[in-house]
Amino acid sequence: MGLALIGIAVYITHKIYYHEEEQKDAIRRIRDRGYLLALTDRNTLNYFLYRGEPAGFQLELLKSFSDYLGVPLRIIASEDISKLYYYLYYNVADVIALNLPVSSEGRNMVHYTKIMGETRLILLQRKNHTPKFIKTLDDVTKGDTVHARRNEFMSPYYRSFLKQTARRPTLIEEPDISQEGLIENVAEGKINYLLCPENTAMVYKRYYMNLDASLVVFPLYAYAWGVNHNSDTLLMKLDEWLAESKRSGEFKKTYLDYFANQKIVTNMRSDYVTLRGDQLSPFDKELRELSLKIHWDWRLLASLVYEESNFRMGQVSSKSASGLMQLMPETAVKMGMDSIATPAQQLAAGVRYLKHLDQQLPDEISNPKDRIKFILASYNVGIGRVLLAREKAKKFGKDPNRWDKNVEYYLLRRSKNDPYAKVDTVGDYSVDYTEEGFVDDIINRYYHYRNNIPQ
Repeated sequence: MGLALIGIAVYITHKIYYHEEEQKDAIRRIRDRGYLLALTDRNTLNYFLYRGEPAGFQLELLKSFSDYLGVPLRIIASEDISKLYYYLYYNVADVIALNLPVSSEGRNMVHYTKIMGETRLILLQRKNHTPKFIKTLDDVTKGDTVHARRNEFMSPYYRSFLKQTARRPTLIEEPDISQEGLIENVAEGKINYLLCPENTAMVYKRYYMNLDASLVVFPLYAYAWGVNHNSDTLLMKLDEWLAESKRSGEFKKTYLDYFANQKIVTNMRSDYVTLRGDQLSPFDKELRELSLKIHWDWRLLASLVYEESNFRMGQVSSKSASGLMQLMPETAVKMGMDSIATPAQQLAAGVRYLKHLDQQLPDEISNPKDRIKFILASYNVGIGRVLLAREKAKKFGKDPNRWDKNVEYYLLRRSKNDPYAKVDTVGDYSVDYTEEGFVDDIINRYYHYRNNIPQ
């Protein structure tokens, strides 16, 4: 029933907002939208946060591909693969970035990219498990319950398992839970048996030392990403990128960084890895409280703090900016921060400065998203330079109250010697916004925080 309602909601959204999408070239659709929208799941392999920084195997690959296209990346994350498929089917998103098993049934659902890798399906269980440790499939009996993650792409392999065991066990396909969550359930004795991709099981086995992944249920199968059947141009670009990534060794390095690296144990033990907890930084409590003073989502404020100091105390820049929010000495004094300020006081001073900047911006900048970007840019380069860029944008027919492709355009390219050129020849001037990407980096990280950390 729940899945049907999701389907109806997505279908209605599709009809209202995306009725022309199927007729539009996939690459042009991405460029018109302004970013690549990808689908994946959350776990400490594919997509997670570690000490405030987005990370993960699928995320690293997606960032590489979005750079290849020359567009920003946005992600929709869900543990329910059926939901991700609905989003893809109705052109809400562009690509499913998961290790999707390649099968005839899968080909009816998506266009697969070139093969990304191979693995096997295994039966995961606890070592020396009582009352029964399964050594071969002949040991599987009618009373056994085997769990698996619900995944339509895996259905042929699940059926093969049932066929090999003469349908003796009960197979429960679990929705709305990650592969990692199911593996943890096995390790903690909440469930006894789990069908799982071998390469994934071997990663988590480094942390859960009581797991056994020796029983192979299905031999090598290939996996890949998937796109909508109407996305031939996107598929072509994906295959080009993948071939180049493999040729350069980038793909192999990324794979080994996550699937053959002991750091997974460190990640699993950390309080600052999402999925192990909801803590983003040591200052979450203060950030939640202070964000109310400027009516920001606390995760946006956290993204700014990470950009400035990586949540590390005692940082002093080459220009003498200091504190968690890297205030310049004269600004720090005006905002009530001294050299012995506590973390809470440093954050409070930064928030006072954000409020001060907001008060100096004209009311004509009424769109909340644009206004936040103006504030962030002003925080970075100073309110004066932002206001000058705004005047120049107006002079050359751009909207002085819009950030992207308007005021941002002139802030990035204004000349120190002649900020008001006689003609619009900004391409002839050197970039003067030394922190190019500052605003976009904060906003992009904020989206990752929203995906992984509750409000």
